[in-house]
Amino acid sequence: MNLLRTKSIEQSIADADEPGRKLKRSLSTWDLMIMGVAVAVGAGIFSVGAKAAANFAGPAVTLSFAIAAVTCALAIMCYAEFATAIPVAGSAYVFTYATMGELLAWIIGWNLILELFTAAAVIAKYWGIYLSKVFALTGLDIPPAISLGGVDLYWGAFLIVAIFTVLLVLGTKLSARVGNIFTLIKIGVVLFVIVVGFTYVKFENYSPFVPTAQPPAGDGAADVLKQSFFGFLTGAAPAQYGTMGIFAGAALVFFAFIGFDVVATSAEEVKNPQKTLPRGIFGGLALVTLLYILVSLALTGMVSYTQLAEAKSPTLTTAFEAVGDTSAAKVIAFGSLVGLTTVIMVLLMGLSRVVLAMSRDGLLPRSLSKTSEKRSTPARLQIICGAAVALVAGLTNVDLLEEMINIGTLSAFVVVSLGILVLRRKRPDLKPAFRVPFGKVLPIVSAVLCLYLMTNLAVETWIFFAFWLVLGLAIYFAYGQRHSRLNERFAEANATVNGAPGSAPRMAAAPDDEDELSRT
Repeated sequence: MNLLRTKSIEQSIADADEPGRKLKRSLSTWDLMIMGVAVAVGAGIFSVGAKAAANFAGPAVTLSFAIAAVTCALAIMCYAEFATAIPVAGSAYVFTYATMGELLAWIIGWNLILELFTAAAVIAKYWGIYLSKVFALTGLDIPPAISLGGVDLYWGAFLIVAIFTVLLVLGTKLSARVGNIFTLIKIGVVLFVIVVGFTYVKFENYSPFVPTAQPPAGDGAADVLKQSFFGFLTGAAPAQYGTMGIFAGAALVFFAFIGFDVVATSAEEVKNPQKTLPRGIFGGLALVTLLYILVSLALTGMVSYTQLAEAKSPTLTTAFEAVGDTSAAKVIAFGSLVGLTTVIMVLLMGLSRVVLAMSRDGLLPRSLSKTSEKRSTPARLQIICGAAVALVAGLTNVDLLEEMINIGTLSAFVVVSLGILVLRRKRPDLKPAFRVPFGKVLPIVSAVLCLYLMTNLAVETWIFFAFWLVLGLAIYFAYGQRHSRLNERFAEANATVNGAPGSAPRMAAAPDDEDELSRT
């Protein structure tokens, strides 16, 4: 059993053209750019920044956003180099399979499923809640959940997931067009919030820009699980604000940047990916970063961070209510609803593409990777993913696992950043259209920053993450390792080399696999 066996780039590209499991290339640079904005600019822009300012960074939340943006940009450079070299579905999973071996690829794929599934379920649930708020603002009292046999059913989550599951089954291009319309609307709402918010800015609210660190209020035992993992390891007492608060805030607001690794999962559906992918990803990231920083400046300038901290769950609405502009609540509620809509669509698409790539390789059941003949979409898989997300979002308290989204994303970013160095060493013959500048420096800096942000997540998040990894490893050794197509191929190759009777391998060995064959 060789857990370090890699899959060649040539074979990954060949598998993407397998009849009955092939996706259609239909997305342009504009589609990718809007897709990145669509998944990043959600309700988080109206809430996560306020939470980070209130509980961690104060006015310095702007620096938290900047740190998160730089970290994301460095990681996305590595994604772009990989995606132009291996333009197939699966993103970090496929990249890891080509560089670091099957076991680590499985772990990264498993973490991507955690990220995308949890994010889609959490946001679908919030969408239903925001829908009820919009109804309330128009005078209609429609509760977000109905009770069925003592169980709360969040009907809005079922509705929105069903709509976008159908759209994604009908075609990626059609889904992108619908997403473009919603995205342009929510950008308009965000610009409205920024412009109106700056009219209420008082410069004294920016002082102190970095509040003095202080112990958090609350139960001591609970604080141990809520404090950062870095603080737990170093023995530092739990604290709010100060320099550590800025990084803790960055770890929280990083949630707002998760969309760009999802965009990379669509590489197989992009026209001319060598040029389109880098342009689309970086264009979207630049626009999103600008919007986030402007919103955070408006937010912390409107009201003191101490006022935000007094609210149980601070949002932009809290700030506008504090300055007496209650009419803005309607715009924010509408913007949040529209913002969440497109996020759900892109996450559902990304989830199905990761599972598609893993099932193509046999690590998950191969039947999941079949695509429809007419539309070249993974219709069966998309429906399964949609149903699972709807059930979890509609019937469970999934919002307790919000930080799991960040840790799943950051773990993938660390591996992809280091994977670039492995790719360059193993395949110096490759000439990707985009290459991370400054040699080894930026990929290493990216990995270190992502790992550091991971350690700034709560101790309880790491505990949940450990349970998730144990479950994933159990599934891999019970099913994935034995059913892996690469495992079958290596067994056949060894049988042939050793002179055992039987047919020749179904797939010829590619350059990357020669070294691996010698290890088995």
